[in-house]
Parts: sequence; structure tokens; C-alpha cells
Amino acid sequence: MEMRNGISRKALRAAAVLLVSLLAALPGRSWSQEMTLLNGRMYITLNTHIGERQLDSFVVHYDLGDLDLREVLFKHKYTKLRKMGWRVEAEAHNVIQLSKQIMASGNMIDPGKRMGITEEHPTSADLFPAQNDNLVYGFNKFVRKFPFLVRDSMVTFFMRGHRGARQVLLAGSFTNWQNAALSMSPTDSGWTMVVKLGPGKYWYKFIIDGGWTPDPDNELSEDDLRGNINSVYYKTNTVFTLNRFLNARQVYLAGSFNQWDTRNLGMARTIDGWRAELYLSEGTHRYKYFVDGVAYQDPNNSQQLPDGHRGYNSVLRIGKSHLFKLKGYGSAQEVILSGTFDDWHEHELPMKRTETGWALSYTLGPGNYEYKFIVDGKWIVDPENPYFVRHEDASTDNSYLIIGPNHTFHLPGFDSAQRVYLAGDFNNWTPDALQMKRIGNEWVFPIHLSVGKHLYKYIVDGKWIIDPSNPLWEGNEYNTQNSVIWTEH
Repeated sequence: MEMRNGISRKALRAAAVLLVSLLAALPGRSWSQEMTLLNGRMYITLNTHIGERQLDSFVVHYDLGDLDLREVLFKHKYTKLRKMGWRVEAEAHNVIQLSKQIMASGNMIDPGKRMGITEEHPTSADLFPAQNDNLVYGFNKFVRKFPFLVRDSMVTFFMRGHRGARQVLLAGSFTNWQNAALSMSPTDSGWTMVVKLGPGKYWYKFIIDGGWTPDPDNELSEDDLRGNINSVYYKTNTVFTLNRFLNARQVYLAGSFNQWDTRNLGMARTIDGWRAELYLSEGTHRYKYFVDGVAYQDPNNSQQLPDGHRGYNSVLRIGKSHLFKLKGYGSAQEVILSGTFDDWHEHELPMKRTETGWALSYTLGPGNYEYKFIVDGKWIVDPENPYFVRHEDASTDNSYLIIGPNHTFHLPGFDSAQRVYLAGDFNNWTPDALQMKRIGNEWVFPIHLSVGKHLYKYIVDGKWIIDPSNPLWEGNEYNTQNSVIWTEH
């Protein structure tokens, strides 16, 4: 846990949320717009009832035009801000508080001037809050130099040329963008630095005698939405090889991870054939090779699944398997598993008959999934799974599977309640599907939440309530409130 002056970031954030919520609740309290600096973080506090002219004056005074605060105040849209390294500290009653790390603790200089140095101190947790969150695949595209040398978890970053530079530094999302953190070493052809990285996606830049620059030999770059272009590097974890078709003009790799785009992932020619290195998230991935436009399975991979066109796709599984089971139905001729994890295909995942029913082991990464069984053409929910999701446009429910929970909801008290449910945007607000368990003096439910903002409520013996221990909430279309939670990991 990050510590600043002996106080954890979590504790500081909790204190800020509590302070704002308490002050906002005081009778007659009239909030004005404020910008303050505390422990190296910039805090912006806004009254949600501010007029447009007053807001424009505040934005001009502090040079905040690129934050688009109108979207925040009037439409409650925070995606752009979060990509820029900002986070919502509190949203209670008529107050919104935002914050961003802009300098090391104790480096107290004029906050208005410091705002312009946008690339120096956004935290890696803000920019890449979850290594695999919503990231399915990635690949590198270097020109004029070979890909970075990788040995196990050690990556050797290399900048070509600039032998006359006095100093070259490496900064990135993996260094918290601290521009004095990683000093590169000169070589006969450039500069190098070895960094320990896990599989995933990273931003980086070189700092040449104080000047920040993206990698000129890397074709992959992204705008951080504040005018800063960062180079993108993927620490790969998967190698595809095709040791044949030496006379082919071009070979492409395509699969479920890139929506079967047959002109996106070109493989590199080698002495023995063709090769491609990718980062792939945990889960089950289907793929084929396209050699001069003709599709082929991987001859070195015996794992396959039907492709729906009387053929097969090669299959790669990363991570742990989940065993789907359906008891009974011994007289059924065929049982198929189908869900959001395979785009609801009706013929791809046939289950195997067992002594007690049907079963299929399938690899899934962390997340929440909907699924059903197809028994001789009839769709049914999992009778052994109490969790489900209800959709307005569907006549039946879908079973709900949670893999790798990363957050646990806690509702203390309500000792006399008979049943307590959790509902939110993560399960389409289904009111009677996620029943919480009584443990000690509280009700709990673990779930997997994607990074970002989520809305939720509790249903206590049929009555919808917001989370009494969470000061963050916002209004909804029913003139009531929904509790708000932001997840960062």
C-alpha cells in the first residue's frame, strides 16, 4: 500500500471522502469552487449547482479547459478524466471532489504552473489500474531495430543512436513517470536499461538531456488525452510459430482475440517459417493461420473446437479451468454449453456425458459471465447455480458465473433481515439474483468488478436501499439514489 508521510493513500482518500460528505451535509453550507494541494495531490472541489458562467470563470482562472468539467458536472462522465490520471475522491450531496498526483510530497510549488507538466507524475495505478482489465491482446511493432530483448521477466529497453547525449533516462507507467528513476547505460549503438515487467501493456518515453520523446522506432503510440504521445510496449506471454509455408508471400494470425481480422497480425518470416509474439489475457482463445488468404489450423496444436463451418479452430488456453456440470438428463442426445465467453455459439462447446449427467472443463479469465445449457435444442439455466441475470428483452434468465472476485461488498447490521440481495449495473440490476451471506455481524458478497465506476444498491427484505456506509451516491431516473463505487485494481 502506498504511504505518504506515514499515512496510507487509502486512509487519505477515506478522510477526504468523509470530510466532504460531512461538510456537504451541514445545514446552510454553501460550497464555492476550490483548488488545493495536499501531500503532492491536486484537489478540485466543485459545487454541483454552480452556474455555467461561474464554472467558466473557475476554469479560465486555473487554466483547466482541457478537463472538460462540464461533462463531469452536468453529465457525470468521468472516463476522460480518469484516463488523464484524475480520480473522483467524493461525490456526496451537492459536492464533487477530484484529485490527481502531480508532484512528490513536499515539493510544494505553484499548483497552477505544475498543472502543465501532465506527463510527470500520474500514478501507474491510475493509468493502468488492472494489468489485464479489458485488455485481451497486444503486439509490438518496431521498425529499424529488433524487439526488446526479453529473458523471463527482464526486458531490455533499447534506444537507438544519440551516442552524443550526456544523459538518457527511461520513464513510463512502470516507473510512475518519475524522470530520474531509471538511468540508461550507453552502448556502441545506443542506450539500454533492464526493467522487470510482468505480462501486460505499458507506456514509456525516453528523456534525452532533459527532453521527453517517444521511441522513434516504435510504431505503437497513444495519446494520454492531454496532448502527450506515449510509446506503447506489450510484455508478451505467447509465441505462435508456423514451421512451414516458406514460399508464402504473407502469413497472418487471426482469432477470437482480434475479432478474426485476417489483415491485422502479420507474422514475421524466420529461417524455419513464421513467428508472432503476443500478449494474451487469461481465457480460451481460438485462432487460425491465413497463408496467402487460405485458412489453416495450427499443425503443432492438437487442441481444437468446431468453427461452425464444418471445420475446426485451433485453441489456446491460458489460466485455470472451470468445470461446468449439469446433473441428470441421462436420456439427452446432446448437451451444449453456450455463453458470453464464446459469443453464444450453439455448436462449439459440446459437453461430455458422465455417470451423473454432463460436464465440460473450460478456461476462463477473471470476470463475470452469463451462460446456459442447450439440451437437445432447448435452452435451460443451470439448476445448481442460484445466481442469474434477467434481461428485459429476454423471456428467460441467464445463469451468472463469477470468476476471480476482486471486490467484496459489506453491509453491516440488519440482524433481523431474512434475505439481502446485491444489485447493480454489473448484473443488469436483477433484484433477486445475488443473495448475500450473513457472516458475523454483516452481509457480504464477493464479485469481480471491472476498473471504473459502478452503481449498486442493496435489497433488504424487498426494500431497495443505498449503502449506508458509502458516502458516494448519485441520483437516478426514479428520483432516488444509487451508491457509487470506483474500482482501481
